[in-house]
Amino acid sequence: MISIIIPTFNEEKNIERLVPYLQNCCADKEVEIIIADCGSADKTKELATSFGAKVIVSSCKGRAVQMNSGAMAAKYDILYFVHADSVPPKTFFTDIATAVKDGYEIGRYRTKFEGNKWLLKLNSFFTRFDWFVCYGGDQTLFITKSLFNKANGYDEKFLIMEEYDLVKRAKDFARYKIFPKAALVSTRKYNSNSWLQVQRANYEIVRLYKKGVPQKELAEKYNQLLKNLK
Repeated sequence: MISIIIPTFNEEKNIERLVPYLQNCCADKEVEIIIADCGSADKTKELATSFGAKVIVSSCKGRAVQMNSGAMAAKYDILYFVHADSVPPKTFFTDIATAVKDGYEIGRYRTKFEGNKWLLKLNSFFTRFDWFVCYGGDQTLFITKSLFNKANGYDEKFLIMEEYDLVKRAKDFARYKIFPKAALVSTRKYNSNSWLQVQRANYEIVRLYKKGVPQKELAEKYNQLLKNLK
């Protein structure tokens, strides 16, 4: 019923944690896990295979390309995109199945960051709102395959903000669900950058995106603004 698609590049530590967790959450359910890799040099692919996940290797690096490849390989009617360093609630299968039954074809969770920093709790609070700045993929994203195809999937020209673009387009055709639960999101971006640096970078990139700045320039700018991005 649900195809879970995880884009990866050198994510062995996260895959070792995430895949067994997802399997345990829905051991008796119709679920497949697809690792959409782009040439990892570590043991990401080997670990995923050993856990029973399906591994596909994209022709080129880029989350948009990887997630489209995963969607093409998916056998179920609901696609669930999960970043390797995010962990959805244990009830994700029932939450998503119920939302689709209730007429929602796309949706996400709120955010809960690792740790107890109050500034990140502030960030988390605002993810309950249906705002453009909350359309990123860290909160995980479900979408029916029919809606995904109707919206023409991820735009493979995108090097950054690919989820924002897909959600914006897909919402023109369907109801959007925000679950009153949260996905656990990694703070690794904040481990190398201050909270203020990350907020400034996010603000600047969204501003430039809305002005129509080309993707290559956006990606280069983001990498200039923040250190040690994965």
